[in-house]
Amino acid sequence: MSDDEPVLLTDRAGGVLTLTLNRPRRKNAINDELWNALGEALTAAGNDPEVRAVVLAGAGGAFCAGADLSGRRAEAHPLSRMHRINEIALRLHELPVPTVAKVDGVAVGAGWNLALGCDFVVATARSRFSQIFARRGLSLDFGGSWLLPKLVGLQQAKRLALLAEMIEADEAHRLGLVTWVVEPDELDKFVTGLGERLAAGPPVALAQNKALLNEGADRTMRDALASEARAQTVNFATADAPAAIAAFNEKREPEFTGEWAVK
Repeated sequence: MSDDEPVLLTDRAGGVLTLTLNRPRRKNAINDELWNALGEALTAAGNDPEVRAVVLAGAGGAFCAGADLSGRRAEAHPLSRMHRINEIALRLHELPVPTVAKVDGVAVGAGWNLALGCDFVVATARSRFSQIFARRGLSLDFGGSWLLPKLVGLQQAKRLALLAEMIEADEAHRLGLVTWVVEPDELDKFVTGLGERLAAGPPVALAQNKALLNEGADRTMRDALASEARAQTVNFATADAPAAIAAFNEKREPEFTGEWAVK
């Protein structure tokens, strides 16, 4: 990578937007420039109706080695910097389209939590993961303290955070921190197919499902049912629900647009 190459690569194939962290000589550790680029790209993706799914990847055989601590700006107060990073974590979490982390190689610290912040994690058999913060004298960030207990339970979350062990892809999969593990030469094909399937889905209904599941983790059953009722009402007002019924009756695949159908 030359100095004039962008730190974040973007590629669009149909409705699937791929964002690739592009600092391979630093194992894609995220510096201020890359944080800014990633935040801007996520905001743009959320505002673009043509984007139906987002894939996050890393260049050069690594996903992300976390935040680049060597490049911190001395004039920036740490709390201000963390607020900016937290905004990016929320943009990813609240993105209304499905997100996929395409992980090959290491994903550690904020890099692992960047992957965990996606709706799906596809890893290769050679991927490795660590909540490395304690080894650096730091505590969890980029949503790790919220994500880990919900995904693996409190005891395993404490094990990962306090011991900061490096774990293999198979163990991450067993713990529920990776959705699929594939061989390295199958990764591109698998993620392409997954992205296409997600992009072909009903955009409004998928956005509603994602929000309901994210919100439901902290709500009562009564709250969840009320949210489900509101979401289903929105779905009934789109063209997608009747399109799906018509396609089922005609024994064909539906085409979803997310268009508002109330006259």
